[in-house]
Amino acid sequence: MAKKKIMRQRPSWDEYFMEMACLVSKRSTCLRRYVGAVIVKEKRILATGYNGAPSGLKHCVEVGCLRKKLNIPSGERHELCRALHAEQNALIQASLYGVSVRASTLYSTCQPCVICAKMLINAGIKEIVILEGYPDKMAMEFLKAAGIKVRVIKK
Repeated sequence: MAKKKIMRQRPSWDEYFMEMACLVSKRSTCLRRYVGAVIVKEKRILATGYNGAPSGLKHCVEVGCLRKKLNIPSGERHELCRALHAEQNALIQASLYGVSVRASTLYSTCQPCVICAKMLINAGIKEIVILEGYPDKMAMEFLKAAGIKVRVIKK
């Protein structure tokens, strides 16, 4: 007797890479928000990143969060945060290994802040795909002015 073939739904490329970003976000050591980022070109992953303290330094989960202690709203006073953002870590990872991210797509579980937006613009990212927004209108203005397409998808 022949086995019945079970059909499954393959994820779209957007779903696939966003799931990867969600998986990467699980490595986050931030106490306020878990963010994962994946940089992709021609359906190949170039680099990943999550938000956390610089290599070798204590993480927020170990020493606490100054921004939380001072009641600083999300999207403000990034300079007081111990962590690098997921997008920054993905760009740095690519840089460490000599991987060009020009004309690539960034998948992120969260909209980039203005600092990350400026870095992504200069790195040559052509498109950003996100799951959720972030309270930083200036970031979106910069990305629009730079001609970078930003798409929101549902998980």
